[in-house]
Amino acid sequence: MNYFLLFYTEANIVCFIIFAIMLLHDVRSIDSQEKQIKYDRTLIAFMLYFVSDSIWAAVISGAIPKSTFTVLLLSITNMILMAAITYCWFCYALAVERVEHRDDRNFKKVTAIPLAITVALGILMFLMNPETLLDENFTLKPLYTVIQVGVPIIYIISELIITIGRIKKADDREEKKLFLSVGIFPLMVVFGGIGQVLSASNSPIFCFCSTILMIVFYLHSMEKQISADPLTGLNNRGQLQHYASQENAIRREGRLTYIVMIDINDFKQINDTFGHANGDKALVMVADSLKKSMGRTSMPGFIGRYGGDEFVMIPHPHDEASMVKLEKTIRECISEVCKKESVPFDISVGIGYDRLDFDGGDSFQSCLERADQKLYENKILVKSSPIS
Repeated sequence: MNYFLLFYTEANIVCFIIFAIMLLHDVRSIDSQEKQIKYDRTLIAFMLYFVSDSIWAAVISGAIPKSTFTVLLLSITNMILMAAITYCWFCYALAVERVEHRDDRNFKKVTAIPLAITVALGILMFLMNPETLLDENFTLKPLYTVIQVGVPIIYIISELIITIGRIKKADDREEKKLFLSVGIFPLMVVFGGIGQVLSASNSPIFCFCSTILMIVFYLHSMEKQISADPLTGLNNRGQLQHYASQENAIRREGRLTYIVMIDINDFKQINDTFGHANGDKALVMVADSLKKSMGRTSMPGFIGRYGGDEFVMIPHPHDEASMVKLEKTIRECISEVCKKESVPFDISVGIGYDRLDFDGGDSFQSCLERADQKLYENKILVKSSPIS
């Protein structure tokens, strides 16, 4: 029992420290985004659980005397913290999947109801009726398990339903993968908990499983911060250079390589007339449209923000006809998103593209310059005779 207590406590302390390092790094960040803030709340809930679980191990091993007070207090604390973990992750998932009404006050109140019920029931049973959860031998009754498991299951099922819906609506493959990973995360944690129960609770499998999964998500988040444009979520210019330098990425067997430059027409006028917030919204709308267009044409490639209101795409079609279809799809997607968002302005773009001819000794920079020149020719054409 002393070995069990030592090992179990050490495992929880190590996991606590790992989470504390991630949390400290995020707290010191000067640009905390919504997803990061909600991820950090999940970290805190896990850290509190590790502390409570370590004390619970001390009770089981006899280092802390067993009594109605200690057993019930720690059991209820663990129950509440488990509900808090799944609630915090549910909120994080809503932010990652960009669920429209997640910031609505009434929506927030509804999503917090299961957690609030858990806290209220725990406090009432601890203060007024302990025997409903604990028998004379300090053994937890089935009702405790029902409450402990029931609320997390509500959040997990709700999250899976939302995730499936978002995956069906998403056109971008990478987005679908991200939504799927966020949706199944709680299930992986549950499997860790089941593994711990099957091992007779003598091994901190839940602690290790949760930590490994949270580190994976944290590393993915750090990678996105380094490689992604913070406003649009697209690849940044550094990633463009990296992609262009990799021959196995930019040159695809059996496919052509094109460089596409996209620029928002009269973007300055949107900023001056409707404000910079709407200007930012226009950039995000175009970025989302570019991702949707690549998804609809089932064409592999790269999408990034080149700078300002300019975007770059490096699609790999089978033939030139596919590029004509891609240009048309981009404009259709932009039109759709404008109608959906009901913005007070119209968005039109100039699009220029050219083929990167590897066999002719062409270079990425030369092709980029040709695409840029065709972009401005197209902008003049669009302004004088709008393309539908």
